Formats: sequence, C-alpha cells, structure tokens
Amino acid sequence: MSDFKDTARVAEAAMRTVFAPTPLQRNDHLSERYGAEILLKREDLSPVRSYKLRGAFNAMRKVLAARPDTTQFVCASAGNHAQGVAFMCRHFGVRGVIFMPVTTPQQKIGKTDKFGGDAVTIRLTGDYFDDTLAAAQAYCTEMGAHFLSPFDDEDVIEGQATVAVEIEAQLGGAPDNLILPVGGGGLAAGIRSYFGGTVALTLVEPAGGACLAAALASGAPVRLPAVNTFADGAAVAQIGTRTFARLRDIAPADVRAIDEDRLCTTMLEMLNIEGIVLEPAGALSVDALADMGDAIKGRRVVCVTSGGNFDFERLPEVKERAQRFAGLKKYFILRMPQRPGALRDFLAVLGPEDDIARFEYLKKSARNFGSVLIGIETTRSENFHAFLQKLDKTGFQYRDITRDEVLAEFLI
Repeated sequence: MSDFKDTARVAEAAMRTVFAPTPLQRNDHLSERYGAEILLKREDLSPVRSYKLRGAFNAMRKVLAARPDTTQFVCASAGNHAQGVAFMCRHFGVRGVIFMPVTTPQQKIGKTDKFGGDAVTIRLTGDYFDDTLAAAQAYCTEMGAHFLSPFDDEDVIEGQATVAVEIEAQLGGAPDNLILPVGGGGLAAGIRSYFGGTVALTLVEPAGGACLAAALASGAPVRLPAVNTFADGAAVAQIGTRTFARLRDIAPADVRAIDEDRLCTTMLEMLNIEGIVLEPAGALSVDALADMGDAIKGRRVVCVTSGGNFDFERLPEVKERAQRFAGLKKYFILRMPQRPGALRDFLAVLGPEDDIARFEYLKKSARNFGSVLIGIETTRSENFHAFLQKLDKTGFQYRDITRDEVLAEFLI
C-alpha cells in the first residue's frame, strides 16, 4: 500500500490550498472516563462541517487534471456529500448539478445552495434516494457530465484517506486505536488502506444501517431490506463494491453496531458537557467508547467525529430518544375506567419524582373504559419499578408501548 500512502499524501498537500487540517484535540472528559488518552479528530470543524469535501476535492482535482475540458459535475445526495460537492464546484470554477430528494429538509437545501452559490443548480427529484440517484445518473448520460459518487470511487477513497495523513502528522505517528464510523465505506476504506495493520481499527455502524456487517457475513455487498435513517450520514443500504474490497478482511468483532437511541445520549452529553455539536453519524465513534472496555485502557485512541451538520429542530427528538434509552421516559396505553374519581386514583400512583409528560384520550365513547395515551418522565429509571407495582395493585390495565416501533411512529 506504499503507493496509496504516497498518493494520499499528495492529495493532502493539495488540499492545503483550500482548507487547513482539521484539529486533533485531546478530550479530558472522555480520557478520564475511559482511562485512556482520547483524542477527537474534528471533521465536524471542516468548512462544510464534515469530511465529505475531501473526497469531492480529490475526485474533481483528478478529473480536471486528466480532462481539463470537463465543465459539469453531478451528484445525488441529501446531506454532507451534496455540501462538499457544492463547495468544491465553486472552488474549481465548474458547474455542479446536485440532485436531492423532494423530502430533503430546507435547512440542508439552503446550506448546499450557500456553499455552491452561482456554481450549483439544485434539482429536487423523487421522494426516495434511489429515485434521486436514478435521475442524476440519467442526467449524466444525457448531458455527458461527470458523476461524483459519495463513496464508491477510488479517488474519493484516496481523498478520505487524507484524514489519516493529518492524524499521523499531528501525532507524529500512528495512534494505538482508531475508531471511526462507516456508512458506504469511503472513509473507512481510505483510512484503513493508509494505516494498514499498524493501528487497532474499530468500525462503527448505526444498528439500523449495518451494511458492512451484512457484507462481511455474506462475503459480498448485500442490500439491507430496510434502513433506519436517523443517523443519515451513515445509514446506507449497501456498502460500496470498491470500499468493501478494501474492508472485506476486517474481523467481524472489530465492527460494532450502535443503538440509535443510545447514540442520542452521547449527542446530548457532547453538547451539554463539551459544547460540541455532532450529527448522529458524527457521534458514532464517541459512543462506541462505552463498549471498548479494557481494550483501550492506557492507550492513545483517536475517534473521528465525522460530521456536525445537525439541525437543532431535531433536538427534541434527540432528547426524547435519549430519555427512553436511559429508562427515564415511558409511554403507556392505559385503560381508564369512565367513572368519577378514576383520574384521581391514577394520579395517586405517581411518585414524588414522576411527572406526566403527555396525557391524551385516544377515543371517547359510552363504554365503561376509555383508552388513554400517557407519557411519564422520572429522574431515576428505578422509579418505574415502584410506579408499575402501584399501578398493578390498583387494577388499572395498561400496555407499555415505549419500544413498540409501529405504535410509537403513529402515536408518540
């Protein structure tokens, strides 16, 4: 891989004409907690708040060097890749056409437009990404434009490897352990190819998008039947063919899946304690520290915080999911007797640290019982044991729907 290391270093040097290296910062809070030297590679502090502009820069740089008459680049993305491509289109003075799903939040559309300015045209096409991708590729065929893959491209992989080049320079060598997120695999493939076997590597996926683990189990990339898009920066249905070729011999034990609700607790912790804003995918590497145990004690560990494009309108959802994971909030469907004093009887069940966060009749009728959606918050998870014991003694019938994804989607 020496040739790859050399070309990655050339790419990193070329990037310095566009942006400075992202910081590598020791985090005292995490270091103390885990008994290791924890450093954060702050890709969330790049000009577009993610590492994606690296791959876009390198791929466009190489295309323009080989074919200087290339005037138009195309991508399909609803997030960080779109912003990276837009930024680089303006830098190189070329036209960019960025296809985004119609359902893309306005905040992401606005940021892409801001980074690209007059150099970029945004086309909203399709309700789902697969439709958007098909439209982008059809446009490339028709117009003869160059399609920029978000990850499954050798020049993109090489561009993402510049993260490793910077880490090596900033540390004066390789770290003991390196933890990074994996979605389509561009970042993971690039960094692993650069460091080879000199670093203990842990790759982290969202549980609802564990496409690398599925590929390792099958021996080839496979498409997941469904993907949880909460950690949208890493929620990919199928890992890339080229990226998997560089990752296929990773030990399954070195690939970890993170519960999306638990991920929310890490996002809130980093925001409230450290003042660091991370998007869900950007927090994956930090969250994985909790599972590393003695494997990182006394070692120098680098976590790549891959992105900070977080829409604060999602903060209530993040808090909600974090509370549910921590056992501090639960939802119930309660059968409430329709008689005088029934509500008073229920309120007597609540403990001094319990609070009603939601109370909603789902239907009203002349029957003897009515159904109520009720949300309870408390300060300590063990309080729910006492609450449910009292509820059972009163004879109230109830169903805990906190982890019922179908009902929660419609009711909560």
